Amino acid sequence: MKNNMKKSALMLMLCLSCAGMSAQTGNPNHKWFEEARFGLFVHFGAFSVLCDGEWVMNNKSIAVHDYKKLQHVFNPQLFDAKKLVGIAKEAGMKYITFTSRHHDGFSNWDTKQSDWGVMRTPYGKDLIRQLADECHREGIKLVLYYSLLDWSRDDYSHATGRTGKGTGRTEQKEWSAYISFMKAQLTELLTGYGEIAGIWFDGEWDQLPEENQKVSHDMSAVDWHFGEIYDLIHTLQPSCMIANNHHLPALPGEDYQAFEKDLPGENTGGGFSANQSVAGKLPLETCETINRSWGYSIRDNSFKSTAQLVHLLVRAAGYGANLLLNIGPMPTGEVEDTCLARLKEVGQWMAAYGNTIYGTTAGVVKPQAWGAATRKGNVHYIHILSREGEQLTLPLAAPIRSAKWLNPNATSALAWKQSKKAGSATFDLSNLPAGFDAIIEVVEK
Repeated sequence: MKNNMKKSALMLMLCLSCAGMSAQTGNPNHKWFEEARFGLFVHFGAFSVLCDGEWVMNNKSIAVHDYKKLQHVFNPQLFDAKKLVGIAKEAGMKYITFTSRHHDGFSNWDTKQSDWGVMRTPYGKDLIRQLADECHREGIKLVLYYSLLDWSRDDYSHATGRTGKGTGRTEQKEWSAYISFMKAQLTELLTGYGEIAGIWFDGEWDQLPEENQKVSHDMSAVDWHFGEIYDLIHTLQPSCMIANNHHLPALPGEDYQAFEKDLPGENTGGGFSANQSVAGKLPLETCETINRSWGYSIRDNSFKSTAQLVHLLVRAAGYGANLLLNIGPMPTGEVEDTCLARLKEVGQWMAAYGNTIYGTTAGVVKPQAWGAATRKGNVHYIHILSREGEQLTLPLAAPIRSAKWLNPNATSALAWKQSKKAGSATFDLSNLPAGFDAIIEVVEK
């Protein structure tokens, strides 16, 4: 039965490839994603062994034949899918995005398309299988990160790529073979592991000019065949959502927009969104690291505080976006103690105030220096993250039934007044509750 299913899936993939289908179907099943608001990003793979981040192969110009020696030592005996899913749940996260394959090309599952992967390591166990099974048991959605670029393969267009120049490749094989390879791997992931909630692509930017100048999709040095690839995904699993971290406007067939180290629309320069506009109709997600590195780096102790993480989560929700917060497990597969402590503390805050985040939409104003607002029906949640004055006035024209502090440590009732003429409400912040987020609940009549 399984062999017949796999043969059928491969035949479907070949038919789509040969037909060169141009129709791109978006996925209307966004409800779970827009209600989730908080997810765990996990960067893990052969690069973790070197303890120097996920870009170590590129940054240290390690030749392919040397880098692949990691296959003989990758042995994360303490990787525990049950514990990892438990960490996410305790933190209040609703989904996990996990690296199936990063830029070094190392596959974290039992792929039949390459010998360069976890099954041929001393560990020898399918990481995606373990995680998918546990996510399904615990009701956590699983999204798979999949790198479009590859620093190890000769059929990837390394001659035109911006990165991976120091990995020692001299032969340039057929690009069409690489496209077929990706389709075959995606087919494996979408036919062998049960429900996959999303595919999170990364790497289109490798074939574009430097991002400090104006770039667009049509400037790519290669044809990525996104129409065919997106059709394949949506055909194999119609509910599977597609995101592409290309740092550019969304393409047809993409189901949500990913923003890297930038809140949607802010384009602060600290992230990668200078050429990325908010689509307006798609769900939004911003991904950020818990320290500085995506993959484990033994020297990276720049962990964000619990307050910083909560503020980031609140501001993301204020834009109507999810926060995908990243950790990089150690080579053993364990999550380091500081990460665990931060996630536990954020989880405690979410247990108390998650109702102001989950299932909310963007508030009456975009996030400001003072904080952010979210909304759920006729209820507004005003998160005061930094007091900028003694009062706060917001455009709330509908008659207000009640307004109060949600913080149990508030020392006095909230004073407020509403101006029908101005269509606004003013709140007294002189007795702001102590803590890193003072929350006002406003209920309209």
